[in-house]
Amino acid sequence: MARKLAVIGAGLMGSGIAQVSAQAGWDVVLRDVTDEALRRGTDGIKASYDKFVAKGRLAADDAEAALTRITTTTDLDAAADADVVVEAVFEKLEVKHEIFRALDKLVKDEAILASNTSAIPITKIAAVTERPERVVGTHFFSPVPMMQLCELVRGYKTSDETLATAREFAESTGKTCIVVNRDVAGFVTTRLISALVVEAAKLYESGVATAEDIDLACKLGFGHAMGPLATADLTGVDILLHATGNIYTESQDEKFAPPELMRRMVDAGDIGRKSGQGFYKH
Repeated sequence: MARKLAVIGAGLMGSGIAQVSAQAGWDVVLRDVTDEALRRGTDGIKASYDKFVAKGRLAADDAEAALTRITTTTDLDAAADADVVVEAVFEKLEVKHEIFRALDKLVKDEAILASNTSAIPITKIAAVTERPERVVGTHFFSPVPMMQLCELVRGYKTSDETLATAREFAESTGKTCIVVNRDVAGFVTTRLISALVVEAAKLYESGVATAEDIDLACKLGFGHAMGPLATADLTGVDILLHATGNIYTESQDEKFAPPELMRRMVDAGDIGRKSGQGFYKH
């Protein structure tokens, strides 16, 4: 299999995808718009490798070798010779369109263009390219080095060959894949967690139960590793508000309409762990 990967976006997801891919032997170019973003991304990768080495889950030599397989750049042209390109930028269709238009002109004909989007239909992203059959969703989960799942999403025109290549890529990084055969907004996992978070936030907002008790109910009653409100804090209330909003706009299904509380939390900057306050104090 071809082994040159370009990852567009060096945030938490992009750097995580770069990390597991380099560890699996891929040559990775990690691209972002600023050197500072790239520095943050690579610092995070180094710190994560160090943790794995300290826990005996990765040999120091292998971590060193993986790091040498990652190069960073602010130049999108660096994706030109990639076999697989994974976009992992902000969940805004206009931003993704801009990148996919540029990549479409840049990359070689046989390359596949993948998006790590968690809620935007792949067909919408692919529509701005001349190769919609070579566009696919590869939705990894955070934190990428720890989470086993990758959701492969077939756009309206995604070819079987593209889906197979995407599966081969994701599985080569140690992930287990599920396939989303119909390109609905939010796919499988984001629809499920969004519906759960929205309902949990409504229960909390209306004083039915505390955040702690709602999460405890899901952990002990359903065997969830983490409750929905703690998940919202970890993911970012702003990210989930955006995702649920996208799904609601597409589906007009009331169960995805974000409660007012989530909007006010985002307005106030209480977006979870990264701000120190969300449904919980951190």
